[in-house]
Formats: sequence, C-alpha cells, structure tokens
Amino acid sequence: MMKRRLLSLTLAASVLLPLAVRAADQATPDEAKAMAIKAAEYLKSVGPDKALPEFNAKDGPWHDRDLFVAVIDSKGVMVAHGSNPGLIGRNVLELKDVEGKPFNREWVSVPDAGWVTFKWRNLQTNAIEPKTCYVIHVGDDYVGVGAYVKS
Repeated sequence: MMKRRLLSLTLAASVLLPLAVRAADQATPDEAKAMAIKAAEYLKSVGPDKALPEFNAKDGPWHDRDLFVAVIDSKGVMVAHGSNPGLIGRNVLELKDVEGKPFNREWVSVPDAGWVTFKWRNLQTNAIEPKTCYVIHVGDDYVGVGAYVKS
C-alpha cells in the first residue's frame, strides 16, 4: 500500500513539475509592459539605426524567456522582430490570428499606449493561446512586447 502511494506521488510530481517549470519560464503581461516601456524609451533615446538591430538580436537585453521586442512602422511594415526575422520588411497589417483577427491593424491604431490581444501559437507549449501585447506609439513606429495570458 505504501509503495503504491509513493509511486502515485512520484508519478504526479513527474507530470506536474514540468508544467510548473514551464509556467515559471513564461513571462507575465506586467513584465511585457515593463520591457515595452524600456524599449520605447531606448528607441527614443538612441534612434532606430541603433535600436532596431539590437531588438532583432537573438540574445541580449531585449530577450527574456518568451519576451522579445517587435516594431511595426506606421505603414504596417515590420521593422524589428526579436523572434521571427523573416517578418522584417514585410507589411503585416493583414496578418491574422487563428480566429481571423488582423491584430496588427490594432497595433497601428494605438494612439499613445495600450494592449492588443490575439491568439497565437506559443513556441514553448506549441499550443494556440491568448497573447496580449503592450504597444507604445513612438514617432512613426509602434513598439510592442507580448506575453501569453494564463487562462
């Protein structure tokens, strides 16, 4: 009886512990907002020629777990993307989430700063999950950082 209980507890821990570790590796919306504010301030202070390549780098201060910086210009062209460099230079206004929402249209309509929410594939879990991005309008650009929302 004791061996069965120990086996059950061990099995439960082996299933639940990786889920807890994975959840701990995911950033929160508050952390995304803080990084977006920091990135917007950096873009303002050093300009796009210096900031955008740094936002695109796979390592460094603009990556934290599943957080990264993305920047869309006022015409809808992705000018920086810390996770998918293939999007850089492409017009992404019509890019839609799995429910057909053209969420980048919301990005470029943010007057000063605000949240844009959509559903996207989480690279850590490979599941479609709600994601919320804090977007800040800086000159002709929109700086955003997003986090997956725990349901």
